Amino acid sequence: MKFFIDTANLAQIKEAQDLGVLDGVTTNPSLMAKEGITGAENVRNHYKAICDIVDDNVSAEVIATDYEGMIKEGEALAKIDSKIVVKIPMIKDGIKAIKYFSSKGIRTNCTLVFSAGQAILAAKAGATYLSPFIGRLDDTNWDGIELIQQIAAIYSIQGYDTEILAASVRNSLHIVKCAEAGADVVTCPLPAILGLLKHPLTDIGLAQFLEDHRKANS
Repeated sequence: MKFFIDTANLAQIKEAQDLGVLDGVTTNPSLMAKEGITGAENVRNHYKAICDIVDDNVSAEVIATDYEGMIKEGEALAKIDSKIVVKIPMIKDGIKAIKYFSSKGIRTNCTLVFSAGQAILAAKAGATYLSPFIGRLDDTNWDGIELIQQIAAIYSIQGYDTEILAASVRNSLHIVKCAEAGADVVTCPLPAILGLLKHPLTDIGLAQFLEDHRKANS
C-alpha cells in the first residue's frame, strides 16, 4: 500500500519524505489556504516546490466545475511537472474531464467519492486514482472502511486498473483498516503516519534493553 501525505506544508512533506516511506502528496484548495498560499502564480510555484521534494504523485486540484474550465486548468497543472496528478471532482463534467485526460495520458485523481456507483463511473472513465472520503462518511454514521472493501471487491471482479486512494484518513487505526480492506493508497496527515511507530511495549522493551546494557557496562 502506498503512503501519500495530505498537506501543503513543505516542512511536513520533507519530514515524511526523509522517513523513507512517502509515495506522494495530496493537496486541495483548503490546504493551500491553510498555508497562506494564494494567487494562481503562487499556487503553481508551491506545487513545483512540492514536486522538487518528492519522487512522484503530487495531486493538484482544479477549481473549475465545468468541463472546459477543468480541461484548461488541468492541462496547465500537468505542465508544471511530470509528477503532477490532476485532481478532479466526482461530478458529471468531472467524469468527462477524466476521460479526456486519460486519452491524453494525463494522470487523474477522482476526488469527493462517497459511493460504489461513483467509483465504477470513475474507473470506467479511466481515473488513475479514486479518492473515497472515509472519515467524512464515518461522520454521517456510514462505514467508510466498508466502502473501501466494496470498491476493492468490485474493482477486482471487473479488472479495473484504477487505484483506490483512501482519503479523509483521520488516525493510525484508519491506515491499518484501509490496508486490511484493500486500499492501494492512503493519504493522511503526518501525525497519523508517525502514529504507526508507537506502541507502549516497544518503549518498555527499548528502555529495558538500554538499562541492561548500562548495567552490564558500568
